[in-house]
Amino acid sequence: MRGSLVRGVAIVLALLAIVALAVRWRFGGGLRLDDRTTAPRMQPAQLEPVANLDHPPGNIAVSAGGRVFFTFHPDADPPVKVAELVNGKPVPYPDDAWQQKRSDDQPHFQTPLALRIDAQSRLWVLDYAGYAMGQPRLVAFDLATGKPFHVHDFPSDVAPFLSMLNDFQVSPDGSKVYIAEASPILRRPALIVHDVASGQSRRVLEGHPSVQAQDYLLQAPGRDMVAYGLYALKIPVDSIALDAAGEWLYYGPLSGDRLYRIRTADLNDATIAPQDLAARVEDYGPKTISDGLTTDVAGNVYVSDPEHSAVLILTPERKLETLVKDGRLRWPDGFSFGPDGWLYVTASDLQDVLFVGASHVRASAPFQIFRFKPGPQGIPGR
Repeated sequence: MRGSLVRGVAIVLALLAIVALAVRWRFGGGLRLDDRTTAPRMQPAQLEPVANLDHPPGNIAVSAGGRVFFTFHPDADPPVKVAELVNGKPVPYPDDAWQQKRSDDQPHFQTPLALRIDAQSRLWVLDYAGYAMGQPRLVAFDLATGKPFHVHDFPSDVAPFLSMLNDFQVSPDGSKVYIAEASPILRRPALIVHDVASGQSRRVLEGHPSVQAQDYLLQAPGRDMVAYGLYALKIPVDSIALDAAGEWLYYGPLSGDRLYRIRTADLNDATIAPQDLAARVEDYGPKTISDGLTTDVAGNVYVSDPEHSAVLILTPERKLETLVKDGRLRWPDGFSFGPDGWLYVTASDLQDVLFVGASHVRASAPFQIFRFKPGPQGIPGR
């Protein structure tokens, strides 16, 4: 009897090993994207630390008046989800009650990652709710009062189970929200167009090549991003930005080497057939493996490069140039312009957060937010 049990365990272990090898062979590899950074325009000393944090930041939004808001990255299981930087220290925003589940089932933060400030001085927070295992939600707060202005729960046909509402942009007039649905698990990425007044949302460009991950193996400094040595992290559409006028939406997969754009007028028109909308997508230019995007009033697109600890721009001439490159930029993630020409960038350090133990995350602290002046002005909150 004991011998049969031992043999049974050995067979199970052997089968598990075969499955693991098969998963690694099928999903663990990928191509290397060439290093597209150039000689930086700026010196590392021009990159100014704004905050040192106990937990890694996610995305950031800075108001025209200089108020700094950011998320703590959900993958590090932070006790505070959304914070305002006050005298250099994070303070829960809008209060402690929003940071945890409430007994009265009132809206609260689950796993918020992206946030923006619109031209109407409202802070928008997008919550992907643990890959839609909870309730994906979009909340806008009036910065003058801290009170919710708009609370929208996405239905399951827009944000289905295992979806990830990753990042977004708000139109200049505040009427539309454009969301990158990364779908890293199911691999059904799409853009989502949300109409604020009606509360209606639509998935568009689902499965289009412009939103799909390419076969690139992401290599952050010191680590290949392969989960438990088996599954290579290849993220579909993530990076997303509006031009200054709100006429063009720029976007692309994190794991991709091209940046795309489409007119917002076309995204807003629900009468355009899916195939016709797909035909209006423009392959705009080259990029690196990227996480965050933003734009300035001169028509430059800013790209955060986690593989090379760098921030690049794609110029209006569609030339990729490096602004700043510094080892302190451990996985540059979210951008926001603030007043006086400052561009803020979070360093999420995801190579020390994803698929590691909590002790490793703690040992990697402190985590930083930086800012620098690239030259051209940008729109605060974006």
